Amino acid sequence: MSNTSMLFLMTFVFIPMLLSYLYALKVEKDVLWASLRGSVQLFAIGYVLTYLFSLPPLFGITFMLIVMISVAGINASRRGKSLPYVRVKTFLTLIVIEVFVLSLWLIFNMISFKAEEVIPMSGMVIGNCMVAIGLALNRMKDEFSESKGRILAALSLGVSAKEASKLIIRKTLRAAMIPNIDGLKTIGLVQLPGMMTGLILGGVSPIDAIRYQLVISLSIFSAVSLSAMMITALMYKSFFNENIQLLDFEE
Repeated sequence: MSNTSMLFLMTFVFIPMLLSYLYALKVEKDVLWASLRGSVQLFAIGYVLTYLFSLPPLFGITFMLIVMISVAGINASRRGKSLPYVRVKTFLTLIVIEVFVLSLWLIFNMISFKAEEVIPMSGMVIGNCMVAIGLALNRMKDEFSESKGRILAALSLGVSAKEASKLIIRKTLRAAMIPNIDGLKTIGLVQLPGMMTGLILGGVSPIDAIRYQLVISLSIFSAVSLSAMMITALMYKSFFNENIQLLDFEE
């Protein structure tokens, strides 16, 4: 792809900007800033990865995982920024899930402990977990706010915080998992995953590319489910005080 061709990519930026202007959405600056920032970040990370791939795997992989988990944790925790210890619990969730998934990859020899394999695949897992955690936190806050009367009535009857929150926990987990369930059901039919397509374009046989794609797709599905469950289990008690009274975290 030539530099001239790259310039025409701006067309894909101008279209949502135009729609935002026509419908008075007032997100033109956000669209432009996100596009420019994303482009710069991608070019920058390209040079960083080139350097990290030349380092001993332990140093390069550890450094990049710390960066990815830190950025993902900060971004995801913003969805529940008024909740106590949300950032700590978000970091804890991301670390546990990444260690779990990476351990399974290495134990069952699905991938090698090489920066060029671990970093891209871990990035996809961490990124999807970040989105799931953000969705779970956002949905939990909305559900507790909307169900305030029902929860107070349940608490007045003497039920525990866990019992009073059971329906909210179920709705939160369902909302966080449905996008990945739908994506997994239609993989290969509606969309050809980027990893598989990239490997095929790079000269890897389609069967080998599919094997790698299955590893990452099923890993993401499991990681997203676990991260949504873990953050929900860690955070629902934050909506109650030590006397099992409902707190108000509306912003």
